[in-house]
Parts: sequence; C-alpha cells; structure tokens
Amino acid sequence: MRKTDKGLNEAKVKRISKLKNEPKWMTDFRVKAYREFVSQKMPKFGPEIDLNFDNITYYKSMTDKISKKWEDVPENIRNTFDKLGIPDAEKKYLAGVGAQYESGVVYHNMIQELVDKNIIFCDTDTALREHPEIFKKYFNKLVKYDENKFTALNGAVWSGGTFIYVPPHTHIDRPLQSYFRINSANMGQFERTLIIVDDDSSLHYMEGCTAPTYSDDALHAAVVEIYVGKGSKCRYTTIQNWSSDVYNLVTKRAIVEENGLMEWIDGNIGSKVNMKYPACILNGEYAEGRCISIAVASKGQIQDAGAKMIHLAPHTKSSIISKSIAANGGNATYRGTARITENATDSFASVKCDTIIVDAKSKSDTIPTNIVSNTSSYLTHEATVSKLDQDKLFYLESRGLSEDKAKELLIMGFIDRFREELPMEYAVELNALLKNYF
Repeated sequence: MRKTDKGLNEAKVKRISKLKNEPKWMTDFRVKAYREFVSQKMPKFGPEIDLNFDNITYYKSMTDKISKKWEDVPENIRNTFDKLGIPDAEKKYLAGVGAQYESGVVYHNMIQELVDKNIIFCDTDTALREHPEIFKKYFNKLVKYDENKFTALNGAVWSGGTFIYVPPHTHIDRPLQSYFRINSANMGQFERTLIIVDDDSSLHYMEGCTAPTYSDDALHAAVVEIYVGKGSKCRYTTIQNWSSDVYNLVTKRAIVEENGLMEWIDGNIGSKVNMKYPACILNGEYAEGRCISIAVASKGQIQDAGAKMIHLAPHTKSSIISKSIAANGGNATYRGTARITENATDSFASVKCDTIIVDAKSKSDTIPTNIVSNTSSYLTHEATVSKLDQDKLFYLESRGLSEDKAKELLIMGFIDRFREELPMEYAVELNALLKNYF
C-alpha cells in the first residue's frame, strides 16, 4: 500500500505501524500518542495556526525500498532531487547522504570509512528494525510525545528521519547530510531524527528542506532528539526553504553532558508559518550550547523562531545570536529562553537579537524570557531593530548599483556571522535563496 487517504484516526495509525512491520511496543506508543494528539489543544503562544487536520495526508510512501545507488531511485523522484544537487553535493564533500521524499527515505549512501568506525547512519525506520536496543534506550526520552499537540502528532505518525550513533572516541572529518522533500499538496511530513554522539566524539550533521508551492496548506511537524556525551561536540546545520504554504512546526532539543558542546546553525528562509526554537539542556559541568540563526520573512510569511538554553549544572555557558529580516510585509519574530537554574552556579548566558525591517509594511517583535536563579551567574541580552541604512544605500547607489543590488549587499553583510558558519556550498545556496526575497 503506497498511501493512506486524508485525515487521521486510530485505525490509520495502527495501519501505518503494520505497513512498517513494527514491534508491538511501537504500535502501542503510536496509539497512545494519537490519543494525546486528539486531546491536546493548539499552542496558546505564537502565531495562529489555521490547519484543517482532516485535509492532510499523513502517510505516503513513493517506493518500497531504499536505494544505495542513485541510479536505482525511481526516475521521477531522482529528477526532483537532481535539481537540488544531491549527487553533486555527495561527490564534492559529503561522507554520507540520506534523501527523504514524502513519508519515506528513498536513498541512502555511506562511505566505507564510517562503516570501519562502527558509526551507525541510517533512516530512523531502519534503526528501529536493526538497532532496537539502542533505539529504544533514547527514543522519546528527551522530547516527550505529550509535550504539545504537534509532538503528539509526530509520535503517532512519524516516518523516516535520520538516526546516527557515533561511538566513544570517534571523530568524523566530513559532515553527514539529509534532504527532506514534500512534493504533494496537503502533505504532512513527520520525520523523527535521533542522534547520539557518545563520549569524546564529534559530528557535523546537515539537513536541507524544500517543497513546491500549492494552493492548499501542507504540514511539517518533525521531532529531533540529540544526545551529546562527555567531552563531545555536535553541530546541527539546517537551511529550510519550505514553500509559502507549509506550516513548519518543529521541536528540536539536545542534552549536553560534562564538557560537551552543542551548536545549532539554523536557517529559516521559507514556510507560511515557522515555529522553531532549537534547545540545549546543559546537564553537565562546563557544558556549552550555541545557536546562530537567521529568519527571513517576506510577503505572507510569519517566522516565529529563536532558541532555548537551559542551564542545569555549574560552570555552563550558552550563547544565542539571532538575525531576523522582515520584508514585503513579512513578520520576523524572535522568541527565546535563557534560563540559569539555582544549581547552575558560576554560569553565563548571552543573547543577541538583531533585526532589519526592510519596508514600512513589515514587522518584527522580540519576545525573550531570561531568568537567572542564583547570584554567582550572569546573563546579558542585547536587541536591536533597525531599517536599512539610507546613507549606505545612497552611497552604494551613487557607485552605480541598482537599489535592489544595494539592498542585497547590505543584507548579506547583516547575516555575515551566520554565513561564516556554513560550508561553501551552503553559503552559495543561501545567497541564491535570499536574492528571491528582496
């Protein structure tokens, strides 16, 4: 069976689990999550979410197998991803690539070096089948299914996503990468990503997200759980370019142990409504969390994005750098939390939010929650909201640049701190995406 019809009920949730040949505990988990989804109300904060859940397709598999050779992927899917440059990107610099189309992973490849290092890199459905012990140990432990309506929905109908396990004392020189594509109207995509970077190890993971534009709304409600061991480092880079009819409602969270480091490099360019706040729970002494993000809102878009840093242990450190751009009537809002708890003595948190409003039709808000609960720690918060510098615009135009080109140069300079953190291929892609907005 390649797809279920629109709408969701308990029988369909069980059918998805049966199609995937899952163990009973996962079927039971899905049913429990579905019942929670039905009982939960919409989030009370942030922008309005006007979704007709009965008009969404919750599972649609385009192929019955995962191809290890790009030539074996069905031609219609291959043509779509060829336009995104997956084969070229893999040849250039990637250690491994996974590609998800609608509800299922259609392509996955991994170089021998990762196999030799006993690194597990596969889609999440395969991890459930082939690595059940480690999967069950970490699944749903960091992001609980009953946290909100959309974590419950993900728990009920999750499909695909990325699973990575990096053993202790293991380092990967090149990034691993996945692509996620919604290609149908009214489609829902609910991948589940689970990453474990064991003690004294490192990982850089990158993902890209795209969708064509339709007249009806689509939904992307993913869950990401990351475990960073003692002395380990994980960097998670995202550039999402969902189309302007996609609700992007994602929960991303990492827990960081002693001397560990978690870095979120988070780019939000597309979607109709985006609500995403990557989080770090600093659980061990000297753990550190960083988030550098951009959010670009143009006509008809609401970017409600930011980050969360929760300090639980002494001597922990966090920083949030948020760059927002609102243009053509868009709304770019920072919403974030920096919380230093009573036990997190001698800790430091820094929050810096900068926004450019390109025209009089656009808007931006900064909604921070900053809490320090002990006397030996401190937190700094800085926020600026400004328009494009007219003097600089005049100067650039006087040097022969058009107004649009001058605006582009100023905006590219504004997000330099973010672009510096991207591999060259992603920085070039980001530049191309932003040119369509101004």
